[in-house]
Amino acid sequence: MKHLFNSYWLYSICFVISINSVSQNLKESIVDDPKKEQLTASDSLKINDGPYIFIQDNKLVEKNINNGEIEVTDLPLETYQTSFIPEKATFSTTSKIVVLSDIHGQFDLAIEILINNQIIDDNLNWKFGNGHLVIVGDIFDRGPKVTETLWFVYNLEKQAEKSGGKVHFLLGNHEYMVLHKDLRYLNHKYQVTADLLETNYTDLFNNQTVLGRWLRSKATIIKINKDTYVHGGISKKFIDLGYDIENINKLMRKSIDIDKDILKLTSFYQDYYGSTGPIWYRGYFNDDLSDNEINEILSDINSEHIVVGHCSNEEIVQLYNQKIFGVDSSIKKGIYGEVLLIDGKNYSRGTKEGEVFTFDD
Repeated sequence: MKHLFNSYWLYSICFVISINSVSQNLKESIVDDPKKEQLTASDSLKINDGPYIFIQDNKLVEKNINNGEIEVTDLPLETYQTSFIPEKATFSTTSKIVVLSDIHGQFDLAIEILINNQIIDDNLNWKFGNGHLVIVGDIFDRGPKVTETLWFVYNLEKQAEKSGGKVHFLLGNHEYMVLHKDLRYLNHKYQVTADLLETNYTDLFNNQTVLGRWLRSKATIIKINKDTYVHGGISKKFIDLGYDIENINKLMRKSIDIDKDILKLTSFYQDYYGSTGPIWYRGYFNDDLSDNEINEILSDINSEHIVVGHCSNEEIVQLYNQKIFGVDSSIKKGIYGEVLLIDGKNYSRGTKEGEVFTFDD
C-alpha cells in the first residue's frame, strides 16, 4: 500500500516538473479578478490587518495595514521561527481534551468560548495546564478576523507546550481552499488586504512566509488515545485506499504546493480532496449509515470515536451512540458556539457561557 501512496505523489510531481513554467503563469492576482468587489477608498480606510511576515535571505519583512496605510518593517531573521517540524499523527495522554472547529474568522466569539470554558484567561493566555486543545479545521474564510485567530493559535501553541499541554490545529477544507487559490468564501476585508499589498491573498501564506510554513507543518488527521480527529470524516471508500495516518498527513502536506489544476489530473485529487476524502466527507450526517458500517470504519482505523467538524449544527452533537461527535457548532455565524469536553471516558458539551451538559441532558 505504501507503493500506492508513493505513486500518487510521483504522478503529481511529474506534472509539476513538466509544466512548471506554465503553472507560474496561472497565478492570478485577486486584483485582476473581474468578479470580485471593487476596492473603494472607504474600504481601505477601515482596514487593519497583519502582521504578515515574509522570509527573505537574511532578514524578515513585516507588513501591517493600519487604517488602510501599509507599514513595512525589516526584522532580524531570528525574530520569528522560520522552520517548523511536521506535527506527528498520534498522541497518548491522560489529560483533559477540549475540541472546537469551524471558527471561520469569528475570533471574538471563539475567545469568549475558550475563556468561559477555562482554556485561556482574560488576557488570552493558556490556562489549561497539560490539557490538549484540538481545533478541527476551518479557521479561514467567511469572518473578518482570520489573521487574529491564526496568530492567537500560533502563540497559544507555544504557551501550551511550556505548560506540558498541546494545541492541535488540523487543516480543513477551507485551509486547503485558500492555499490552492480558491477564494470563493473570502471575507471582503481580505480582498482589500490583498489589493493593498499588491498580491494574491494565497501568497500571503506561501512557503516564504512564517504563517505559510507554520500551516504546512499541520496535520489533516490525528489520533489521541483511541479517538480520531479529522475535519470532514473517514469514509469506508477512503479507508479502502489503504489507511496509513502518517502517510496521509505527509501526502496532504506535499499537495499544498502542487497547482490545483495539476492535482485535478490525478486520481489523488478525487481520492483525497473529493467528497469521500478526509476534508470534504459528510457521510456521517447525510448518508444514513448503519451501525455496522460505523463499527467497521472504527475497527479499520482502530478507534473508539471519530470527532469531526465541517457539518454545521446549533450545538455539539453525537451520532451513532456517541461513536461520532460533530463539533461544528456554527461559530461561523458569530452568535453562539460550543466545545466538546473529554475527560477520560466522559464526553460532554461546554456552552458559550461555560455550562457543561452531558449528552443525556
